[in-house]
Amino acid sequence: MSINKQRYVSAQDVARRAGVSRSAVSRSFTPGASVSAETYAKVMTAAQQLGYQVNDLARGLLANGSRLVGLVVTQPEVGFRANLVAALSQALIQRGSIPVLINTGHTRGAMAAARSILFGHRAEATIVLSGSPPQEFVELAQLNGQPLIVIGRNDDACDSVHIDNNTAARTAARLFAADGRKQVALMGCASATPNIVEREQAFCDEARTLGLDVSTVRGVDSDYAGGLGACQSLFALPPLDWPDAVFCINDLMAFGVIDCARQRGLSVPDDLAVIGFDDIPAAGWDAYSLTTFRQDPVVMAAQALQLLERRQAHPQAPNSKAEVSAPLVRRQSA
Repeated sequence: MSINKQRYVSAQDVARRAGVSRSAVSRSFTPGASVSAETYAKVMTAAQQLGYQVNDLARGLLANGSRLVGLVVTQPEVGFRANLVAALSQALIQRGSIPVLINTGHTRGAMAAARSILFGHRAEATIVLSGSPPQEFVELAQLNGQPLIVIGRNDDACDSVHIDNNTAARTAARLFAADGRKQVALMGCASATPNIVEREQAFCDEARTLGLDVSTVRGVDSDYAGGLGACQSLFALPPLDWPDAVFCINDLMAFGVIDCARQRGLSVPDDLAVIGFDDIPAAGWDAYSLTTFRQDPVVMAAQALQLLERRQAHPQAPNSKAEVSAPLVRRQSA
């Protein structure tokens, strides 16, 4: 008994159907290649009938390259990172590139695995969305002529996209001071990224300059549970030590702070003003109506792709840094 094994339609199958050579099929699918209108029409008709698709991966390997672009990120499903991954993926697809998500961590072993996958598949570029790539990652990218874009930190070793944390965090402190708040808190995270550190330092510096009493509390992680747990420890202090305003390093932690305050019977913003950072979709929900600073994932993705285009056009150009502003979005929490 014969078994009909399914397989991909090949260029040779198209050539037989169209009555042309294999090389004519290849030329028909190569932009700018020389092929007659008659041959092109025959090939396209046969390809449509057979459901043929060009094997871009094979083409890339033959050309010692590909259209794969690696997105290296920790916890891509969480908070603002999910929005940024979505925006980058869409922008890359529109560009004609193929996004490959590498869900990894900050450890050297995890980064080494990501490096092996991306360079082994001849990725045309790598975009790191979190953490800092080890120096050997950067060096290997440079040796292979592969553009490397880092989002979320100032990095002199490669092209980078960076949010203006300093202006936003200082604005938060000034807003609290203008509202008459006296005892403010910074809600940070124990496993701080460069972005988080910048926000923490800028807020605390500005608040102290304005004469505000500043306390700092950090969650185990920069998520809802981290914000809720850190806020509970904050309100375990005597009431006289409770803050009347909290700046949170991201929206997820701010949601935890708002829920914690309400569990204590406090009113937001009357008893406690809360400002977040990111402006993820849930920030606009009636349950939170969070005043926050907006990171626009579409703008950041566009900046990353501009850096990629520039790097590919000018491989030897000095590294570039693109800074993106984070405008204030006023709602009801502050």
